[in-house]
Amino acid sequence: MKDNSERKVQGMDAAFEKRKKIIYDFMCDDLYTPMKFKELAVVLQVPREEKDELRKILEALEREGKIRLSKRGKYVRGEAGKLTGIFRANARGFGFVEIEGGLSDVFIGEDHTGGAFDGDTVEIIIIKEEEKKKREGKVVGITARGITKVVGLYRIKPGNSYGFVVPDSQKIPADIFVPAERAKGAVDGHKVVAELTSYGGSGKKPEGRITEIIGHVNDPGVDIMSIVMNYDLPVEFPEKALNQAERVSKPVSGADMEGRKDLRGWQMVTIDGEDAKDLDDAVSVSRDGENYILGVHIADVTNYVQENSALDREALERGTSVYLVDRVIPMLPHTLSNGICSLNAGEDRLALSCIMTVNPKGNVTDHEIAETVIHVDRRMTYTSVKKILEDRDEDEALKYREFVPMFELMQELSKILRYRRGQRGSINFEFPETKMVLDEYGKPVDIKPYERNTATKIIEDFMLLANETVAQDYYWQELPFVYRTHDAPDEDKIKALAAFINNFGYSMHIGTNEMRPKEIQKLLTKIEDTPEEALISRLALRSMKRAGYSPENTGHFGLAATYYTHFTSPIRRYPDLQIHRIIKDNLRGRMNDEKISHYRAILDEVTKHANETERRADEAERETVKLKKVEYMQERIGEVFEGVISGMNKWGMYVELPNTVEGMVHVTRMYDDHYDYDENRYEMVGEHLRKAYKLGQKISVRVVGADRLMRTIDFEIASEGEKEDGKDNRQDDCQ
Repeated sequence: MKDNSERKVQGMDAAFEKRKKIIYDFMCDDLYTPMKFKELAVVLQVPREEKDELRKILEALEREGKIRLSKRGKYVRGEAGKLTGIFRANARGFGFVEIEGGLSDVFIGEDHTGGAFDGDTVEIIIIKEEEKKKREGKVVGITARGITKVVGLYRIKPGNSYGFVVPDSQKIPADIFVPAERAKGAVDGHKVVAELTSYGGSGKKPEGRITEIIGHVNDPGVDIMSIVMNYDLPVEFPEKALNQAERVSKPVSGADMEGRKDLRGWQMVTIDGEDAKDLDDAVSVSRDGENYILGVHIADVTNYVQENSALDREALERGTSVYLVDRVIPMLPHTLSNGICSLNAGEDRLALSCIMTVNPKGNVTDHEIAETVIHVDRRMTYTSVKKILEDRDEDEALKYREFVPMFELMQELSKILRYRRGQRGSINFEFPETKMVLDEYGKPVDIKPYERNTATKIIEDFMLLANETVAQDYYWQELPFVYRTHDAPDEDKIKALAAFINNFGYSMHIGTNEMRPKEIQKLLTKIEDTPEEALISRLALRSMKRAGYSPENTGHFGLAATYYTHFTSPIRRYPDLQIHRIIKDNLRGRMNDEKISHYRAILDEVTKHANETERRADEAERETVKLKKVEYMQERIGEVFEGVISGMNKWGMYVELPNTVEGMVHVTRMYDDHYDYDENRYEMVGEHLRKAYKLGQKISVRVVGADRLMRTIDFEIASEGEKEDGKDNRQDDCQ
C-alpha cells in the first residue's frame, strides 16, 4: 500500500504534465504568435506566485524539443530545424556534435545524447541558443553508427556463465553484455575485441559477441596492442601492396635519373634522431656572395607509389605513420620507407628538391622546385650536430671536420630565419615533449622531457621555409593543391587565457576584431625561463584551434604564415605524397584541364580523410604515453615528488611533475573541513589552518594511486617536512 507522501508526489507530477499539455496545445494553435515569457504569463493569466512553475514547464518543453527559444527571446512552437553531424562523446557523459558545413560545435548534455556513441552520425535539434555561437542541442536520431566493435577487459562474476566487456575507451557509456555462447572461450581478465550486436537503450545494456582474444591483461605487449585495435590502426599490409613494394624497390638506374637535375656533387647530409630509419629529408647550405643557397631535398616517394596502385590505396587509407611508445606503424611498407625511399648516406636517391636563395634578412629572393638525383654524404644525428655547434666538442668536430663549415652556416641561417618568423609573430611553443625509455619487455624505466636543441631547430627552420615557399608558389599558379591551415582561435578561449595569465602578472592585448599571433608570441617571450613557462605555454596551446589539411588556402595562424603546406614528409604523411604528385605532374607538363579537374574532384575527400587519420594517430599516441606513465608511477606509490599545479576543477587539482607526468589531487584527499573554489584557486579551510592553492604554484605531492585501466594517477599533498627523496617519509616519522 502506497503512503500518502508517495500519492502526493504522483498527484503533483500529474498536475504538472496536465498544465504542460495545456500550454503546449496553446502554442500549437494556428493563431499563436511567438511570445516572450512575460507576454505568455499575461496571456495565460498566470498569477505571480505560479510564474516559477510556468518557467519550469517551458524549460521541460524545451528539453523535449517541442519548443525552442529564438534569438529574440521568444518561444517558438515546433521542433527546430534538424542539423546533422558527428557526435563526440566525453568521458563525463556529455558530448559535442561537429556540424557539417563548418558551423560551431553544439553541446549535448548527458540527458540529451539519445543513446549516441562516440563517432555516430546523428540528427540534432537546437534547444538553447545564446550569443557568441554557444548552442545546446538534443540528439533526435542516429543515422549511422561510428563504432561497430569495442576493445576492452572481459569480466565474469563468480557463479555467472555470461560476462561483460569493460570498454578501454571511457567515451563508451556502458559495459557490453556478452552471453556465454558468444564469448569465444574468453576467460576473466582477457583483453578482447567485441562486435556490437545491440546498442542498448531503454534501460538495456549494449550487447556484443567476442570476435578476438588479444591476450591476458598482464601479458607483455597486450596493453599497447589493445590501444592499436581500439583505434582500428591497420598493422599488417595486404599481400598485394607488399609484393608491389618489393617489385619497385630497385636500385636507382640511369633511366631513373634521366631528365633530373643532378645534385650528387653537392655536399649534403641528413640530420635525424639516433633511432630514425625512414630518412625522408636531406639538407644542403652554401654561400653565394652574401646570400645563402638552401637546399631541402625530399625523397621522391611518388616515383615508387603510383596513383591508385595497391600501395597508394593502402597509404591513403592509413593516412599517416603512427608513432607509439614502443613501435611505429608505418604508412608504407619498410621495404620502401627504410629502403629505396630512405635517403641513406652513400647511395644515389631520387628526390624532389626545393632550392632557395635566401638573403641576409631571411627573405627568399629566388627558388626552384625540381626533380633531382642526390647522394647524401653523411647520416648525422641531432646529438652529434649539437655536440659540434653547442658543446664545441673537439673530438666530434674532428670526426666530421669537412662538414663543420656547413653546419656553422646552417646555424647562422637558422637564427636568421627564426628571428624573421619571430618578427612577424610566429608562435614558438618551447615546452618539452615526453621521451619514454622502455626496457626489452616494454616496461617503462625512465620518463624525461625531450628537449629541443640547435640541431632540431635547424631542421625545423629549414622545413618550415621549404613548406612556405612551395605553398606560395602553387597558390599563385592557381592550381589544385593541399594546404596546411590553422584558423584563428575562438575569442572566448583567448579571453579565458588572458584572465588566467593575470594571476601571474601578465597581460595580452586582444583586438576588437581579431587576435594576432604576435600577441601570443610576446606572452611566450615574457614567460621564458620562469617557473610558470611550461604551464602557460600548454594552456596557450590548448586555446588554439587544431591545424588541418584543406584544398583552400586560409593561412596558418600559429606560424603567422599566409601560405603553408606539408611538402617535407611523403614517407609518413599522405598529404605530402599527394602534393608531390601534383608538383610532378606540373613539372612534367601534364597539368592539363583533365588533370586539374581530377585533382579538384578528389582533394576535398583526400584532405578530410587525412584530417581524420591524423586525429586518430594523435589520440592513439597520447593513449600509449598515458598508459606507460601510469605503469611507471605504479612502481612509485608512496614516493614524494615536487610538481606544479597545472589545472583545477570541482573535483580537485592537477599537478604536473618535471618529467611531464600529470596526476590529480582529489578534494577528498585534501583533508580539510571546507573549501572554496574557482578555476584558478582553491581556498582550503581546516580546523586550525587556512591554505590557498593556485595555478602555477609549486607543491610537494605523494603518489597514492595509479590505475592502468582508467589511465589515471592520483596524488595527495605531502605534509610539510617531507622531501623528494624517493621514499615515503611517513615511515621515518613512525620509527
